[in-house]
Amino acid sequence: MKPIVSEKDFPTAAKFVYLNAANVALMYRGAEQVIKEWVSDVAQYGSNNFDEHAEENVFKDLHRAAAHLINAAADDIAAGSSATELLCSLAWAVSPGKDQNVVSTEIVFPSTVYPWQRVANSTGCEIRLAKEKNNFMHTDDIIALIDQHTAVVCISHVEYGNGQTFDLQLLAEAAHEHDALLVVDATQSAGAIPIDVQASPVDALISGAYKWLCGPFGAAFMYVAPHLSEKLEPGLVGFRSHKNMWDLDASRIDYPQGTQKFEFSTMAFGCAVGLTRAIDFLNEVGVENIFQYNRQLADRLITGLRSRDAVITSPLDDQDRSSIITAYFENIDSKEIIKGLKAAQVFVSSRAGAIRFSPHLYNTAEDTDSALAEIDNCIAQL
Repeated sequence: MKPIVSEKDFPTAAKFVYLNAANVALMYRGAEQVIKEWVSDVAQYGSNNFDEHAEENVFKDLHRAAAHLINAAADDIAAGSSATELLCSLAWAVSPGKDQNVVSTEIVFPSTVYPWQRVANSTGCEIRLAKEKNNFMHTDDIIALIDQHTAVVCISHVEYGNGQTFDLQLLAEAAHEHDALLVVDATQSAGAIPIDVQASPVDALISGAYKWLCGPFGAAFMYVAPHLSEKLEPGLVGFRSHKNMWDLDASRIDYPQGTQKFEFSTMAFGCAVGLTRAIDFLNEVGVENIFQYNRQLADRLITGLRSRDAVITSPLDDQDRSSIITAYFENIDSKEIIKGLKAAQVFVSSRAGAIRFSPHLYNTAEDTDSALAEIDNCIAQL
């Protein structure tokens, strides 16, 4: 396999085997550099350079980069400190009532459904969670929960625990048939799987920065379709919520046009600058190229795991899989293998009694082979 990035882009990737992007990805070196530069400038010069004009326009490049990533318009992108923060604001903006319901899955990452749970505690709306079967979530079981009272279907594009990928177009059609919204947490897919919000008309999509986007903690973006953003009032507001943020008048809020109305406060702005640089880099490499490259790495791991009689618990069908692979070995504690791998400088995660591998664009075929060889060593010692 020919590498698709340079060693200088991820300089520590050659020092250990890091198959853990679904947890925290290695950060793109260019993103790290601009974050340090921004922090250093503010530390040394205060607002001399990061003045009112710079602060007002600090998210513009992120709007552009994220819009390009998912085939959206820049006006339909908002920046925030975390995916959870943005989703909370959206959930309160939608505020499904007591005669409505929100549909998700029982294996979704909790932060994807907790904001709706909190709203439900106040409004009385019902939370419906589709049940998994043998570590797999059948899309039909999600769709079966959608009815005329459904306000929102909120799912993770890729399930963190097993790497299952959902068909966004199919779910959008099912939700819209009942006039419900489809809200997508793309934290486990953005930057690794091509996303086109025009082809798959989701109503909102949110992603954190520190996984497949190779960005920092402390930044995220959200897309809200124009038909939705124009009628919503954000659940979280602050001084940036006024369309002229420096026209400081506590007696009113006149929201900006588009999704930027969800940008409400100060944050570690350097993290947003770093996320912009990371997304620009991924756009340059090409997400389709990254997707195909990661798939090859995953295939290599799957072949090696199968030859060692591992039980693969991730979906393997093309339409359902991602580059996240989960597996375990019968009668062997996965956590002991993970501990042994860590001692050998091979980094993976533990999820639901299985070993979770999540290779990304900075990994190589040699990384997968090293991981498999170290698994052999661990099993032999155990």
